[in-house]
Amino acid sequence: MTSEEITLYEEIGGRETVERLINEFYDRVLSDPELAPFFENTAMDRLHHMQQEFFAAALDGPATMSELDLSYAHSGRGIGQSHFNRFVQHLLATLESIGVGDDQQMEVIRRISTYVNDITGEVGTDS
Repeated sequence: MTSEEITLYEEIGGRETVERLINEFYDRVLSDPELAPFFENTAMDRLHHMQQEFFAAALDGPATMSELDLSYAHSGRGIGQSHFNRFVQHLLATLESIGVGDDQQMEVIRRISTYVNDITGEVGTDS
């Protein structure tokens, strides 16, 4: 990437937009009866911070993400493909509601979806 190319992180509005995205997204996720139980004993301030780092790194923003392995962080939690799909549906709805363009929405979803096996532990599935 040359210094003249704009990253996806910058395209969608940078840190301010990612912070808004995380806040509104988790409002939706925590209101979802299928997903909320995964966060019952979660320190939400810490999760928000980690998600801001994750999204920044995934969208070619400032990469300050810790080395915590996604598969380790999600291991044994019972997260399946259907949960991941609901998560992505909420992410897409949030991106749309905060005004991220259609092309950028699809690229965000594509990038986040590359981590599905790390999150679900379903290695080698095509679902």
